Parts: sequence; structure tokens; C-alpha cells
Amino acid sequence: MSSESAKTALFGRDPEIARLSGLLRGLRDGGGSLVVRGEPGIGKSALLTAAADAGRDAGLRVLSTAGTQAEFHLPYAGLHRLLHPARLDDGALPDPQRRALAAALGLIDAPVPDLYLVALATLNLLMEAASRTPLLVLADDGQWLDPPTAGVLSFVARRLEAEPVALLATLRDGVPCALAEAGLPELVLGPLPDAAAARLLDARAPGMDPRTRRRLLDEGAGNPLALVELTGEWRDQGAGLLSSPWLPLSERLERAFGARLGDLPAATRALLLVAALDDGTALEEAIAAAAVVTAGPVAHHDLAPGIRAGLIEPDAAQIRFRHPLMRSAIYQAATLPQRRAGHAALAEALAQQSGEHAADRRIWHRASAAARPDDEIAAELDTMAARVAQRGAPTEAVTALEQAAKLTEDARRRADRLLRAADQAVELGGRDVVVRLLRQTELLPLTSRQQAQLRWIRGTLNDGSDGRATGPQELAALAESVAADGRPEEALRILWSAALQCFWIEPGAEARRRIVAAAESLPVPAANPLLLAILAYAAPLDRGAVVIDGLRELSTQPVIDPQAARLLGSAAVLVGAFEQVESFSAAALPGLRAQGRLYLLTRSLAQQAWSAVHRTNLNVAIPAAEEAARLALETDQPQMYGTAVSTQAMLAALRGEPDRARELAARAEAMSVAAGVRPVLATVQMARGLAALGEGRHAEAYEHLRRLHDPADPSYQLALRCYVAAAFADAAAGSGNAGAARTVLRELEEVARTTPAPALHVGLPLARALLADPADARARFADALAADHARWPFARAYVQVAYGEWLLDQGDPGSARPLLRTARDTFDALGVVPWSDRARRGLRACGEASADRVLAARDKLTPVELHIARLAAEGLSDEEIGEQVYLSRRTVGAHLAQLLPKLGIGSRADLPALRRERAD
Repeated sequence: MSSESAKTALFGRDPEIARLSGLLRGLRDGGGSLVVRGEPGIGKSALLTAAADAGRDAGLRVLSTAGTQAEFHLPYAGLHRLLHPARLDDGALPDPQRRALAAALGLIDAPVPDLYLVALATLNLLMEAASRTPLLVLADDGQWLDPPTAGVLSFVARRLEAEPVALLATLRDGVPCALAEAGLPELVLGPLPDAAAARLLDARAPGMDPRTRRRLLDEGAGNPLALVELTGEWRDQGAGLLSSPWLPLSERLERAFGARLGDLPAATRALLLVAALDDGTALEEAIAAAAVVTAGPVAHHDLAPGIRAGLIEPDAAQIRFRHPLMRSAIYQAATLPQRRAGHAALAEALAQQSGEHAADRRIWHRASAAARPDDEIAAELDTMAARVAQRGAPTEAVTALEQAAKLTEDARRRADRLLRAADQAVELGGRDVVVRLLRQTELLPLTSRQQAQLRWIRGTLNDGSDGRATGPQELAALAESVAADGRPEEALRILWSAALQCFWIEPGAEARRRIVAAAESLPVPAANPLLLAILAYAAPLDRGAVVIDGLRELSTQPVIDPQAARLLGSAAVLVGAFEQVESFSAAALPGLRAQGRLYLLTRSLAQQAWSAVHRTNLNVAIPAAEEAARLALETDQPQMYGTAVSTQAMLAALRGEPDRARELAARAEAMSVAAGVRPVLATVQMARGLAALGEGRHAEAYEHLRRLHDPADPSYQLALRCYVAAAFADAAAGSGNAGAARTVLRELEEVARTTPAPALHVGLPLARALLADPADARARFADALAADHARWPFARAYVQVAYGEWLLDQGDPGSARPLLRTARDTFDALGVVPWSDRARRGLRACGEASADRVLAARDKLTPVELHIARLAAEGLSDEEIGEQVYLSRRTVGAHLAQLLPKLGIGSRADLPALRRERAD
């Protein structure tokens, strides 16, 4: 955009310019991000131009990129434009990040890991450059950025608070994209105020007659570009302008731009057409393609008429449209045959270029030029889909497969490509895309295998928790038929989809039995991680012993694949083997982080947090739950977000924050109740019950925890209900509901005879004592005290405080005192404030005072600070910590600088004491 155009578009924008100037002035103390949003022509690009000029004047380094519709399907095209020309030094990046970024930019021939490893590499690369000179990163037309680039920039933008980097992006209203959904601060550009619009019009067209002036102000509606273009129309048409029928603003502008094409020479029109269709801006490329279109010579001077018409800016090496709407106008003005001819010409021009990037562009243009099915082009798109998927761009792979299907002659092969596209789209969480692809597939003649694939894919959406997926019984039947065809691994994947439904919803005993029978009939090893996960999810009680044995066997293996370890940790949650959850999480999390697998990392963190809460290992649970919640939002996993938030509610209850516990529980419930997501709803009731119990409101606690054991209640979850037996019995005994609770206890005793689930067996001794007849209570408490609590300190202290209270009621404070004292010290160390206070109250009744509880690091730090402090205590460098928590090295350093004074520590060398604050 020329400086004159920018000045025109910035009429009346002083407040917006002031906000940008403030962001840039404070850049050396910490950066930030801002999305400039508005309708076409409102001045977004002009504001970005002004920011770039101001940034350069202030000594900032300016990096920029821009989205184009033509490049939308080229993975990391926008990131390549941002980083590669800048020649940033990647020598300081860890090797996995350096290779990931190089692969994404097409600099090396290697698979690209998940997007988030590329994003972390980009963040660290920018931070390294910013350590020398503050950076201003600009992204114009963010709605047209390819999805991987938009995802990377969203990731970066959320992590700039402590960095000397500002990221500014423009977005067109009404076009969904990752940047629009990233929750970034926004600056909305509305229409110019009437006075500013009038000044702009008068400056562009002094002396206009009042009637025309009023009409143009009304039609311009405060849009700077509209006002400028309408003055041009006025000069051309004069009074005839008043009789024109006007269209909605964007169409009107695009028509105004397109109307200028008719008077241009053929060579100029050809140049502008291929430039509008091109996914690049190189002038020589456009000239070569235009020569193909015109079948005659085209040269640099053929641009001059377009420059004089105000459609493009003068530039010796690129074709740069004066406004994005001009590209759209030229595209819309062309007929379909003209567009196809332009795409074909660009494909021919790109044939002269080497490299994978040029090859991908050529395939897209050939596909866009095809007027009928073409199996050769379809095969090339299919190959490209595999290539871009390997490069970490599944969205582009889905698009390529769908386009390949459109160009495929054979109906069955077309269906195969559509099904593969739908299968990949499931991993992206794109329900609408999956449904669209499956609807296209249903119209085709399908083989029995394709029909099976279609039903299975439909059943994988949202883990089957929304009530619209294929039911678990049908999925089990499908798995049986697939297994009969000799494909046991595919059958396992189908059964995993069915088993997940058994977790999120309640399909009934018959469905569970069918899934288990199908899984156990498959010719796979008994300790296959996916098989164990299926059994744990479909039959956590009936097959608990089998799963726990398998987990123990696999835990002895020296190396476990991170994804397999995640599955095993997930299985361990369902069968109550929470110690195994911790060990498998320890095996899974580093690998998932290193691979950038944030989708799976979120799930592994959520299961780690849930398990750690139940073992009251708050040093682990607090940061894990916070990170799981944050990543669940970033990766669009609402069920995992609900799981993480409800887990945070339990944490708040245990830490003596009942109001926060109730607020978090309500938030998790609100997003889960409609879909009947039972694990989240169960955890919500656990949190509410623990919060009430901590406040001494036993009747309220009982009502919440009772719901977990009612099969008709949406909070009922077959396995999870078994792991709060002690708290349930405590609430029942304290509220006069011991008789009703004994019925539930008998049921849990029956379950305990079936499964060795540690989390169940560790809670039952205290539940028996609390619900025992008065004559049997002392013996039951003695049994509970003698039970093995070696790895369950909270359970041991819970027995001690409950037994101490019972002894006080029996008039024996001398026997109660040592129990209560030990319980108090354990609860203090664990950080469970309500239970600490409970032990203190018991000691006061015994005539013994207690010192105030000493605050631990987890009580003084935010969850992120606690996570960083724990990693630093383990000896990790700032760079290594940044890789773990997906923050830049500089941000890690800033957090450490803030947390050390909170802990009264002078240096990180004193942090290893944190390791002694672990719950076990």
C-alpha cells in the first residue's frame, strides 16, 4: 500500500493509532499481541503499514507475512514468507526444534512433527532474535493464512507477555480462522465517524455538489476505501452516478474494481488474472504464465496500464495489488474457462521451477484447471496428500484427498479417497468436514469394507459422547467383521472407539460384554497396550485384574512408545491403579512433548492430574491440571477441558477453597451436562462433596457423593464412583445416613472381590469403620489402621483423624492425641487444608495446641510457576524447561525471577528442596 493510500485510509483513526503506538513503546519491557478486525476496506492494512513505519522508526526489526486465498492450501506457506527471507539464526535452537522448523519450511526432506513443535521452534527463534533487537511481527489478511501458519502464530501470540515481541494481525470480519478463535486482544475498526468521513471525501473531491456529496457519504457508510473508490466513480460518471443501483458494500467495491478491467489491454488483463489466481507474487512467474494465456509476448511494460488504473502498486520484482479486494474483483470478473486457462498457465510456468514447494503449487494449479475427472492429476494429489500429512499439515492432506476424489473417474476409488480424507479429518476435530465427506461417500456404490469404514468413522466423532455416533454394539459388530477379514489391528482401533463410548456415556452391560468378547477374541498379545485400554474402558471392574497384571508386565519394559504409555496410563486410571498412572505418565509426557503431540499430551496431562488428585500429590496435580485445561482450549478438546476444570475443582476443595471449587464445578458441569459426559459430571460431584465435607456440611456432602452410586443419575460412572468410598462413608456417617450408605458399601465390597483396584481397596477399610455398628467400630478402625497405606499417605492420615475423632467421642483423648498429631502433620505436608484444620480441632479438644501450618511452595506460586520451579529443581536449564512447558527460554527466566522471591530463595540452587514436598 502506498504512503498516500495509507494516509487516506487512516483518516479519523487517531485513537487506534495511539493504541498501537502504546503497544510499540512498551515493547522493550514486554510484548503482546493484537488482532485488528473489520470489514473490507475499513483500513486494517493501512494500520499495519503505519505500525511497520512506526516500528522501524523506533529501531524495531519488522517481520511480515500475509495470507492469500491461493496459498491457503499450501502448508506453512505463510510461515515460510515470515521467517525464511529474514534469515533468522536457528543455530541456538535445540536440534529437534531446528529440524522440525526446517522440515516445515521445506529446507530439508524430513517428516514434520505435530504443529506445536514447529510453533515452539518458531517462538524460540523469534525470542532469540528479539534478545538482540525487539521484533514487530505483522500478519496481514490473517483469515487467508494457511491453517498451520495460523496455528503457529496463534500459539506464539498467546506467549508474548514477557517477550520484546509484538504480533499484529488483521482479520476480515465473517471469515473463521485460527487467529480469530485464539482469544487474542482485539482492536475492532468500525466505520469512520461522520465528521471524519466528510473530511476524507472533501479532501478527495473538493467542490462536489451537495446532493452527490450526501449520496456518496451515505453509500460509503464510513468505509475509507469505499469513499475513495466512489470519488473515482464520480469523476468518471458525474451526475449519472446518482442513478446507479448500489449493491452491498463489499460487492460494490469489488464491482468498482472489476469495472476498470474492461478498458485495459489484453496482456495487462492476462497479467492481472494470473496474479489474482497465483499463490505467489513473483513478477517473472506471472509474466511467463500470462504469455501462455495470450499465446503471445508479455513484458514488464504491460503492467503500466494496471498501475495507472490504480489496481496495482509499482514494484520491480512483484505484482502487489493495491488492496486485497482488487484480487477478488479480478477473480470474480473472470469466467470459469478464463480461470481454468489461468491456472493451467501457472502450472506450465511452475514446471520450470524445482523443489517440493513448486511441485505442490503446480499440482494445485493443474487440479484447479481440470474441467473433468483426471486420474493422473488425482494420483498426484493423492501422493501430495501423503507428503503434506508427513510434513505435519493434516488439514491440507484432507483438502488434497477431497480434491483428488473429485477428479477420480472410478467411483470406488473416489470413495476410498473420501474415506481416507474423513478419517484424517476426525483427528482434527472437524465434525462438519467429516460429515460433509461422509455424505459425499454415501452417494457412491461402496464395497462392504468401505461401508464398514464409513460407519466406523462416523462412530469416532467426539469419542461417541454426543449421542449421534454409531453405537458401541454396531461398532463391535463391525470390528468382528473386520477381524474376520484378517485385519485385527484395524478391528482393535474400531473397538477402541466403542470402548471410549463406554467411558464417556453409559451404553449398558450388554454392549460392554460384546466389546470385551470381540477384543479378547482377536489374535493379539494379551499385553497389547490398546487391548488393555479397551478392556479397562469397557470392563474396568470385570477385567480389572487382567488389566492390572498387563500393566505390571509392561511397566518392567525399559522403553515404551509415548503413545502406548499414554494408553496404558489411561487404562490405569479406569482400574484404579493410580501409582501406575504416574509411572506411565512419566514415560509418556516427555515423548509427547518432544514430538509436539499436544492433542495427546492434553489427554495424558488430564489423566495424570485426575490420578494425582486422588493420591493427593498436589505438586503434580496442580500444574498438570492447569496445563491440561490450557492446552485443551488450544487444541479444541471440550471434553478434556471439562475433565481438567472439574479436576481443578477437586483441587480447590482439597486446598480449602470451597467457593472456587463450586465455581469451577459449575463451569465444568455447564459444558458437560447436555452431552451427558459422565466422567466430568462424576468429578463435579466429587468436588462438591469434598468442598462440603471440608466445611463440615456432611449432609450436603452426602447428597453430592450419593449421586455417584445411582445408575439413573448422569453423574454415575461405573469405575470412577469406586474411588471415593472413604469420603462417601464419612459424609454418610456425619449426616445420619449410615444405614443407606451400607447398601452402597455392600455393593463396593462385591466389586472389590472382582477387581484388585488399589484405589478401591485402600478406601474400603475406613469406609467399613465409619459405617460399622457401634459394637464393631473399634475393631474396624484397628483393621483400617493396620491396612497397607505405604503409598497412600492421605488415606493413612484420613484413618488416623477419623479414628482419633471416634476415640474422642468415646472419652479417650489420650489414645486420640498421637493419631491426630500424626494426621495433622501428614495433612500439612500434603497441603489439604480442611483436613489439617480438622485434625487441629481434634487436638484442641484433647487440650493440645498446634502451630500454624507452614506454607509450602504450592501455596505461594501460580500453577505455571510451580511447574517451572519443580523442573528447575530437577536441574533442567531454562531452555529445557521451555521445551517442557511450551514457553520461550526468556519467559521461563522471567517466571523464575518472579517466583524465587515468593519462596524467599536467592537462587535456583536452593530449589531442590521442592522435591521433598512431593506427596509420597
